[in-house]
Amino acid sequence: MTDLAVRVPAYAKLNLGLRVLYRRPDGYHELRTAFQTISLADRIDISFAPAGATEIIVEGTPEIADNLVERACQLVLDALKTRANVHFRLKKNIPMGAGLGGGSSDAAAVLLALPVLARKPLAINRLAALAAQLGSDVPFFLYGGSALGLGRGEELYPLPDRPSARGLLVVPGIHSSTAEAYRDLSPTLTSIRLQNKLVIFQQEVWRGGAERVFAMDENDFEEVVFPRHPELKRIKQRLVRFGAKPAAMTGSGSAIFGIFADAGRLDRARKSFPESTVFPISFLSRAQYRSAWRRALHLHAVGTLWPPRSQSAR
Repeated sequence: MTDLAVRVPAYAKLNLGLRVLYRRPDGYHELRTAFQTISLADRIDISFAPAGATEIIVEGTPEIADNLVERACQLVLDALKTRANVHFRLKKNIPMGAGLGGGSSDAAAVLLALPVLARKPLAINRLAALAAQLGSDVPFFLYGGSALGLGRGEELYPLPDRPSARGLLVVPGIHSSTAEAYRDLSPTLTSIRLQNKLVIFQQEVWRGGAERVFAMDENDFEEVVFPRHPELKRIKQRLVRFGAKPAAMTGSGSAIFGIFADAGRLDRARKSFPESTVFPISFLSRAQYRSAWRRALHLHAVGTLWPPRSQSAR
């Protein structure tokens, strides 16, 4: 068989609301969040050829100890009982360490694409189990659109897609430590605040109509990250002054997003930040997310099945 090659997208996410409830017995924190895929995306070129021994090459990523693309590839090949030469070339557009899920999305892209190239299907529940081994955010990127995340974020419940929205993402290059954010936040997680958070979060998630887009702006990490990095608070305040609703930090930072109903205000806000730090974004619905994947795999996948399946799947 000749090499099979594809170029696939790996879209970023926002946390539209992120509430940290308590520290669990397993050492993780119980979360409530609403995930939303956005238009900003990495691009991954994948070349696949069956072989007697597996070789995985990843180009275009910074040197990191835990390469999620390589790990995801090995997990899929093991699950498929397949050996292959797999070559990845990443074009990183999603800033790293900004709370946008770029590494998780890259890993999920590998989980979705490799079974198609290997011509061996993996059901979505199998893929989700592999994704959970790679990180709490990875399972979400198997679905896209809007979803409620519980537990560590890996327990997912699809939500109706929000109305289309445009905004700005400001990434100032500040590193916000997730471990430090959890450590600083933990002493404030009282039972009274817990109950209030649950009630408010439920109201925000299930509020109907277009206004539901604009209610999800509570991120608990802001109360500990902003004192460490005051510039992030100033970015949020500037977005609000220009008319963003909501404006909030995503994940544990350091990216700040603002959603704008008025195109003129959005443009003026964009021009107020250094060009290298600001990214125009739009919400990506579940249908748009899956359509982008089908276009990327159209030479190899068939129909409207999800996850995508090879035309020659055995």
